[in-house]
Amino acid sequence: MKSKLTALLITLCAVALQAQESLPPALPPYFRVHYEPSTQPGELVYGVNYTVWLPPGVKTLRGVIVHQHGCGEGACKAGQTAAFDLHWQALAQKHECALLGPSYEQPEKANCMLWCDPRNGSEQKFLQALTDLAAQTKHPELATVPWALWGHSGGATWAGTMLLRHPDRIAAAWLRSGFPKLVPPPDSKLPAQEIPEASCAVPVMCNLGTREGVTQSNDRFAGVWKGVQPFFTEVRAKGGFIGVAVDPNSSHDCGNQRYLAIPWFDACLEARLPEKAGEAKLKAMPTEGAWLAPLLGAAAQPAAQFTGDAKAAVWLPNERIAKAYAEYMKDGNVSDSTPPSAPNEVKLTGNDLTWQAAADLESGIAGFIIERDGVEFARVPEKPAGSVGRQIFQKNGYSDTPSPPLAEMRFTDTNAKPSEKHTYRVITVNSFGLKSEPSAMPGS
Repeated sequence: MKSKLTALLITLCAVALQAQESLPPALPPYFRVHYEPSTQPGELVYGVNYTVWLPPGVKTLRGVIVHQHGCGEGACKAGQTAAFDLHWQALAQKHECALLGPSYEQPEKANCMLWCDPRNGSEQKFLQALTDLAAQTKHPELATVPWALWGHSGGATWAGTMLLRHPDRIAAAWLRSGFPKLVPPPDSKLPAQEIPEASCAVPVMCNLGTREGVTQSNDRFAGVWKGVQPFFTEVRAKGGFIGVAVDPNSSHDCGNQRYLAIPWFDACLEARLPEKAGEAKLKAMPTEGAWLAPLLGAAAQPAAQFTGDAKAAVWLPNERIAKAYAEYMKDGNVSDSTPPSAPNEVKLTGNDLTWQAAADLESGIAGFIIERDGVEFARVPEKPAGSVGRQIFQKNGYSDTPSPPLAEMRFTDTNAKPSEKHTYRVITVNSFGLKSEPSAMPGS
């Protein structure tokens, strides 16, 4: 037995070393802590990195948004870039929250439940990371402020189980393609779990692809709906603030879910975060503006006008989200009528143009138009490719994280001659195709 544990630890250390080498640098406003794997009973058997982004200019944080990847080596590596996502950063910036991206060092085909059930040590490490990052960032409130949890696949199992264990700390939870396993797998020594009443006061959205058992039963992930449906039914029967949103275009990939998830979190955080930054006690979710929709149906109505069985209906926080939900259920998209803000900090060094741009909260960033001397001259990226769902600047991957290497806001005018002088401006284009006003010219 001892030799097996030693071999496992050697393997995990090799995986950890490889993962560390591929991590993007964590320079302020990014910070990172790393923990080695443990062979002690009840502790986390995998190494893990936690990378956090702090919104510039925020003196005291109001919460932490956690973007938790799913099972498997590929998903774990995808988690390395979660905190660098410009679109999720826009949500965090608006609500003065940190954005935290865990990355577990789980080898391929290893047991995912050894981290995605928090009781196997990942809960302890998560809480330790918040404490250690609070010290590293000199933001002591990071250890105590509320959480907004997003999880995919095994990450949804993790987020859903944390919902059962820490409902008083969670402002909202989005479970993509997963659910808390109330009855553990046969090989687990952990006890079954119940849904506490306090968890029903937390807004929750169960989100999955239609091919995960909703309309197709032969998909590899068709069992997801078999787990989501009873969880939704039990929570909603208790009056819980829970919904189900089905992507009509996808299976287990995240598709376009962020265009509903981010506005949904926006509504929930607006309603629930404490008024005073740094405080821990969440506000109760208001019910007067809620809308309801039939399960697997898009026709939402104000809760007071709903004629069906309210305790079997999808719960939605307000009219804005109900309308976005109806669009998403129909074709997997959410429309947008608000253009992004213009880029700033435009600088020209030789033929090198750089800039900064905040992501549009509704639709993120698809790319940039470069104007030279008042006319469109180039696009960045030149040929968008590689995104799951809508094409976006950071090449969104299967796990809803940016694809490495991280895209840069940079353009080099290779056609400009030393004897020529040109003026440049930059325009942001969001994923819905809306354009910002042009930026100011460099030096103006």
